[in-house]
Amino acid sequence: MQYFNGWTDRVSAENTGGASYDHTQTVKEYYDLCSEFMVFGWGESLHFAPLSPRESVEDSKIRHQRLMISKLELREGMTVVDIGCGIGGPMRRVVREGGVRVLGVNNNEIQLDKAKSLNAEAGIDHMVDYLVCSFMDMSAIEANSFDAGYAIESTCHAPDKERAFAEIFRVLKPGALFWGQEMCMTEKFDPDSSRHQTVRDELMLGIALKDIATTGEVNQALETAGFQVIEGIDRGVVEENDSATPWYQPMENRNGTLNNPLFRTRVGHKIFNWGSRLAEVLGVFPKGSTEVVRLMNRTANAYIAGGRTGIFTPLYCFLARKPL
Repeated sequence: MQYFNGWTDRVSAENTGGASYDHTQTVKEYYDLCSEFMVFGWGESLHFAPLSPRESVEDSKIRHQRLMISKLELREGMTVVDIGCGIGGPMRRVVREGGVRVLGVNNNEIQLDKAKSLNAEAGIDHMVDYLVCSFMDMSAIEANSFDAGYAIESTCHAPDKERAFAEIFRVLKPGALFWGQEMCMTEKFDPDSSRHQTVRDELMLGIALKDIATTGEVNQALETAGFQVIEGIDRGVVEENDSATPWYQPMENRNGTLNNPLFRTRVGHKIFNWGSRLAEVLGVFPKGSTEVVRLMNRTANAYIAGGRTGIFTPLYCFLARKPL
């Protein structure tokens, strides 16, 4: 945890001509530290989804994954690459409902081991392959290998988004569709506002993001890599007359969705923070767990601030195609 806490200082040193800095390693350590707590608090699918007051958070994520499956036009027998697969929550739905074979790419072996275990329990391990590497360098994969691909809240961690998209472009077959879900600053972000700057900095620290692109910058990076952008939609937007629930509401102390677990709320954060301290003293949690929980609580507050002001979204979803 001590090494992770200093990563922003190392970025600053690199920007001023100091020692080189590997953000990929920082992201790996971030998930080493936080993955188990994220699964405990958010389930097997570690991503946000557009929420409905008629659904639980889990059901909203299922609906969102099914939208992705539909947009990718998946058919039985296709091969699909999951970029930054986490512990494989969306992957299991893609395999079961799309009837496709998936390669999960992840540079975090702890998460991949968990994905393998859960895939075996789900009875789909024969339909999944795994590759331990950074998606910034997938040289182990031949060009033009996959019929489709997706990246859910993973390429937001890329230290160079154009290079990340170019590598994904390389491994997809001509004509293949690519779905992505990015964390972005919206058009409401004012770079001259100190309040907005603070929220962005807190998000970058707490989610291990070297930078947070705007939606326009994401589209530009896709096009530079060679993709044709078919659509790009902020699916986290809730209009005034819309009955949807704001994406950040499960982290607030209000029941915006059904079956909203206590530990997703501010009160729950405080209770879990106290409990983690006790568990660490008793040896149930490893040393440093309380500090990780504190970081995640701080990040949840940054999510809420970004969502309330409308300057940040974790739900910029795009569909792009590699030209024939």
